[in-house]
Amino acid sequence: MPNFGAYSALNYFFWALAIAAFVVEAWAFIDAIIRPAPSYVAAGKQTKQIWLLILGVACVFGLAAAVGYGGQSVTSIFAVVAFVAASVYLVDVRPKVREFKRGRSSTHNGPYGPW
Repeated sequence: MPNFGAYSALNYFFWALAIAAFVVEAWAFIDAIIRPAPSYVAAGKQTKQIWLLILGVACVFGLAAAVGYGGQSVTSIFAVVAFVAASVYLVDVRPKVREFKRGRSSTHNGPYGPW
């Protein structure tokens, strides 16, 4: 019975979805790396180390889903939880952490504070 490419088109769609999810997870992980650690505590969120651990594991599962390693797909529970973790960081934690960095920035900072 001919396949007519329907299954392959669906595979390409889920592969593109997995790649997009991995990009979001990598973005969240890189953003967590560049933010200063004290701003996490000042924002009332988990520490930077905890978020780096969560988002690092999310990136691993996202990459596994994107390349199909170990039977992982974008619909597996690990890939979905990884995407949710990255989304929580980007929607809830990132705006609060960015707010503290922006609030303290000054164009006239010397080695011992503002001048």
